[in-house]
Amino acid sequence: MADTYDLVVLGSGPGGYVAAIRAAQLGLKTAIVERELLGGICLNWGCIPTKALLRSSEIYHYMQHAKDYGLTAEKIGADIEAVVKRSRGVAKQLNQGVTHLMKKNKITVVEGFGTITGKGKLTVEKDGKKTELAAKDIIVATGARARELPFAKADGERIWTYRHAMTPKEMPTKLLVIGSGAIGVEFASFYSDMGAEVTIVEMLDRIVPVEDAEVSDFMTKALTKQGLKILTKAGVEKLDASKTGVKATIKLADGKTETNDYSHVIVAVGIVPNTENIGLEALGVKTTRGHIDADGACRTNVPGIWAIGDVTAPPWLAHKASHEGVIAAEAIAGKHPHAMDVRNIPGCTYSRPQIASVGLTEAKAKEAGYEVKVGKFPFIGNGKAIALGEAEGFVKTVFDAKTGELLGAHMIGAEVTELIEGYTVAKQLETTEAELIETVFPHPTLSEMMHESVLSAYGRALHF
Repeated sequence: MADTYDLVVLGSGPGGYVAAIRAAQLGLKTAIVERELLGGICLNWGCIPTKALLRSSEIYHYMQHAKDYGLTAEKIGADIEAVVKRSRGVAKQLNQGVTHLMKKNKITVVEGFGTITGKGKLTVEKDGKKTELAAKDIIVATGARARELPFAKADGERIWTYRHAMTPKEMPTKLLVIGSGAIGVEFASFYSDMGAEVTIVEMLDRIVPVEDAEVSDFMTKALTKQGLKILTKAGVEKLDASKTGVKATIKLADGKTETNDYSHVIVAVGIVPNTENIGLEALGVKTTRGHIDADGACRTNVPGIWAIGDVTAPPWLAHKASHEGVIAAEAIAGKHPHAMDVRNIPGCTYSRPQIASVGLTEAKAKEAGYEVKVGKFPFIGNGKAIALGEAEGFVKTVFDAKTGELLGAHMIGAEVTELIEGYTVAKQLETTEAELIETVFPHPTLSEMMHESVLSAYGRALHF
């Protein structure tokens, strides 16, 4: 006989486990199914452990530049095994935290691979044993995995996905990174700061292509200055891996090809949703290019089946998944949650320098028909940035010239991933330039640049 619940969540990533917690808070008897580790990819193999790695490389960078701060650091070195061990320890600690949250909220955790076998029915299999579950509602939160190159599958030795890159068996000496989205740029930045010679290959005409064009240009210059080689309008046509390295054939922007040797390759060319073999086809759940179609309340076309996170439409971000988890749980509980406005979802890249943005780029705003006012303020004009020794970067804001609506904000530089939420709150509250101009920002802080960028858009910048 099946164990019966009000809700079963399939997948325990940042979308799934948050959905389960919110459902439990609302009085629903809830179970969550996980085939690997609670917390999913983000917590165990993505967002969190990569930030631990990047923190180590950031400190290593500062140690190498101790003289810039009037300090002395001698016999500086890096132990990649110890760096990885710290990263894995951080992930383990947070995994244990999610386990505690499940117990605290009286959520049943069912380990194994879950398959939806019919309306309100799931079978969870582990080690040959099957557990039958029944629920009025099911949330699919199975996430996604790294997309691989068809002509060169990742082997974990010389050709890596992000997962291999987080637990390297050895430190790369000459690294090729294919793809310049957030994942590709973060690993390129990490390994470069740790001492590897790094090349980035991007098929489009600029790196971090979803960002504002000025941010992309600045990032290209910053990484090039750090010693990275960047190839845009280029593509990898062939990879030949051996025991000692990888020979890569790359088609360049001018149509010519070149072949170079690398110690390792990281493939960061997007994701594939985990929608196969979980019973969606038999139920007739609609998908687009593998991703589940869902409405503003996270409902699919099949009653009782809901979908959140990377298994649905972009942007594929952990915080988007978590917010969708709350929306779905509240809708299932009979509440009436507001649909999420994807224009108000911030994106962050934790490289050196960091990138953060929310809303429309200047180009997208113009394409949408807006007449815009654009403000920009450089880090070099900010006292706190100079005191930190982090005077490279800028803050850019885009406004509707007719109404003063904040359409978008784009930043590059130190700690911008912490600053962006100020603009995100402003967009959520439908703030105009008038409220932002009249807001008092503390001194001395990096956040003052946010104020100055708004002032700049209206010809009122005070410090530059």
